[in-house]
Amino acid sequence: MLKFDKETTRLLDIVYQGADITRRRQASFDALRPEADEKIVDIGCGNGLLTLELARAVGSGGKAIGVDPSPDMLGPAQARCKAFDCVEILTGTANDLPIETGTLDKAVSVQVFEYLDDIPAAIVEAGRVLKPGGRLVIGDIHLDSLVWFSDDKDRMDRMIASWDHHFTRRDVPAILPSIMRDAGFVVENVVPLTTCDHTLKPDGLAMMMMRLMARYAVDNNHVPAQEAAAWLAEQKALAAQGRFFYALTHFVVSARKSAP
Repeated sequence: MLKFDKETTRLLDIVYQGADITRRRQASFDALRPEADEKIVDIGCGNGLLTLELARAVGSGGKAIGVDPSPDMLGPAQARCKAFDCVEILTGTANDLPIETGTLDKAVSVQVFEYLDDIPAAIVEAGRVLKPGGRLVIGDIHLDSLVWFSDDKDRMDRMIASWDHHFTRRDVPAILPSIMRDAGFVVENVVPLTTCDHTLKPDGLAMMMMRLMARYAVDNNHVPAQEAAAWLAEQKALAAQGRFFYALTHFVVSARKSAP
């Protein structure tokens, strides 16, 4: 698993405000359709960017609750949202939300479920805290959609194989609809959002993945440091030559809790 330490948190704080990740966050926000005075939980809130946007949407009469297990994430989230009295930042996990049963109007989670050991239990837990008819929106990537050019395909495959160790499933969007239905949800929509780059942007998703993947592969002894460095250098050289290409699809799954 990827460790969300202070160094990783600083990197994510920069890239999560870039255009690529902002579009993902906006897609989940749009699917959730937050309204004034609603109570909404942001499951795996990270640094609080989506929680802050929810706070603006629900206003002083509502409640935006951010839940995350990482102290290094909770600190920035609390600081980011401190001006809003309607925000509550809590320590917890997707499988154990510190929220009373049947008290929320909506729940949202962006790129969290790929890290969970028990996705069905997390869906049930989300259903527990929602009112009947409550809305659940989960955004996550399908790693089988990854297209990434390299002149050294074998090395690229080794880097991707290393990265596969940092999450529990690479196909979360494909299995979510059936899991949601089994948990008593009505699945309403699945919307794809593809990031496709032919340039290497400093605040882009590809740049973030490059830095995280190289560090992760070396720290976990999946590839030698020289190989990770060569992979990074090649991608930067491809970008300088106008030969860089990267694409990855994120899916937003929307459902509502069935009435009893």
